[in-house]
Formats: sequence, structure tokens, C-alpha cells
Amino acid sequence: MRHFISVNQLSEEEIVNILKTADWYCNTGYKLKQQLFVANLFFEPSTRTKTSFIVAQRKMGMEVLDFHTETSSIQKGESLYDTAKTFESIGANLLTIRHPSDCWFDNHLKDISIPIINAGAGKTEHPTQCLLDLLTIYQEFQTFKDLKIVIAGDIKHSRVAQSNAYALKALGANVFLSAAPEFEDNSLDFPYLSMDDAVNTCDVVMLLRIQHERHDEKSRTMNDYLNNYGLSKEREKQMKNHAIILHPAPINRGVEIDSSLVECERSRIFQQMKNGVYIRMAIMTNILQEWGIMNETSIEECETAIISK
Repeated sequence: MRHFISVNQLSEEEIVNILKTADWYCNTGYKLKQQLFVANLFFEPSTRTKTSFIVAQRKMGMEVLDFHTETSSIQKGESLYDTAKTFESIGANLLTIRHPSDCWFDNHLKDISIPIINAGAGKTEHPTQCLLDLLTIYQEFQTFKDLKIVIAGDIKHSRVAQSNAYALKALGANVFLSAAPEFEDNSLDFPYLSMDDAVNTCDVVMLLRIQHERHDEKSRTMNDYLNNYGLSKEREKQMKNHAIILHPAPINRGVEIDSSLVECERSRIFQQMKNGVYIRMAIMTNILQEWGIMNETSIEECETAIISK
């Protein structure tokens, strides 16, 4: 894995290996024995993704280089390529990038000669979020095979939906979508369920934020959205006893989910956030090993601990 841009790059075996590495990190302290520099280039607002990358990097002992768009040369017209090339030139070993373009890597950064991790691309991909969602499901059920999983909400504008749907299908899950008609994305080849059918049949209800900032105008669908399309308290009562609730956040409380359900017994929303740190540690470990940037001592120590667990 030279760059991590899409979950579609990974085989089932590679996904499972990353999940196991992340699970090991959940329970074990580990730091690199060499100095590595990393830059997080976020061109869109982010709380969970950016902060969890920073925490993951510091847990591993990396030096995090400062970057904020409002005080960078982006304000002077510098391109994405030149910004990335600048960090490469001054010694960064790894870049994580979030950008509003759907194709920022293919269009601009193929020639960068240090590893790049996709921290969010427009409306198309959010692969690290996908893997932390998979880790949360794996911790709960220890398998994906034959699980029924619904992804519900603003499918049309979600980069999470696409990444998760295809990864879950590849791992053997039965994937369904649920959305208000104007939020459907018919380019995704998965069946749609009503929320009432979804809560009655699915093992995992994965909710998505309504992405108001990507809508041209306020939709009529938003009138009483919770009762028509969201996870209300009444619908939660219809869920299977073992079923869990996921949400990548940020959460529109009282819109896609009733506020009282965010921290209910079956919610794993804050567990997902916790898992974000460890899955990103695992991804960085994987990619730095692939590039030969991590030294042999660090790699042996990490791999031995994982194998002996």
C-alpha cells in the first residue's frame, strides 16, 4: 500500500490485518524508536478525524508539523501540489490530507514521493472512517459474514456511505441503504429499505449526518425528518436485542437520531471515536512499513507483540 486513498485498494486479508493491529493498539502502548515527521493537511473543518490523527501520531512518538489553512500560503494562492511538495521537501515522512475535491489525489498528488493517507475526499471516500466503523462492528460481533447492516441518512452527499457499503459487502455482510427520496444515491448498487423495515431486520443501524452544507437550499424533507426518516425512540424499541447503533459524527441531535439515543445502551458512537485513534495508528504502521520508513527494530517489536497476543 504505497498510498492509502481508498478501502477498495485492500483485500479482505489486509483489512482484517489492519483491524487486528488496531485492536492490539487498543490494549498496548507503543512508540517508534526513530524520529518521524507528519503533516496533517486539512482543507475542510474537522474535529474527530484531525484530532484522532494527531493523538494517534503522538501516541506513536511522531513529530506533528503545524498546518492551518487560514495562516498558510494557501491564502496567497499556493496550490495543493505545492503545499504537499513543500512539506515533502522540508522533511515530512507522511501526509494526511482532507480536501473538498472528489479527486484531489489523482488530479494533483500522484507524483509526491512520500506516503499519503486520505482523511476525506469530497463526497467520494473516507477510508479511515470506514475502517474504524469496521473495527467497532468487529469488536461487537467478531465477524461480518451474514450480518445485516443498514446505512441510513444523507447517502447522496456522504463519503462514508460509499466506503462502508463496498467494504462491508466484500467482508460478507448484507448491506442495505435507507434515505429520504432526495437523499438517495442510485449509483450505489444496494437495496433501499424504509427505516421501519431497517430497524426490525438489521443487526447494525449506521446513521449518517444530514450534510446541510452540501445542499443548495433547505429541503422540505427536513420538516419532521426524525419521525419520517430518522431513528426515533419508537423505532429504537423495534430493534433486535443485540443490534447496535453507529454514527460517524458530527451528530445532528433530534434530526437523524433522537438525542436520548446518542448515549443509550446499544449506542457505540463514542466507541467509534475512541477506535478512530487506534485504526489510524494501524494504518500509519502499515503504510510506513510498506515504504520501509519504519526501522527494523520498531517493525519487529510491533509485529511480535501482535502475533503473541
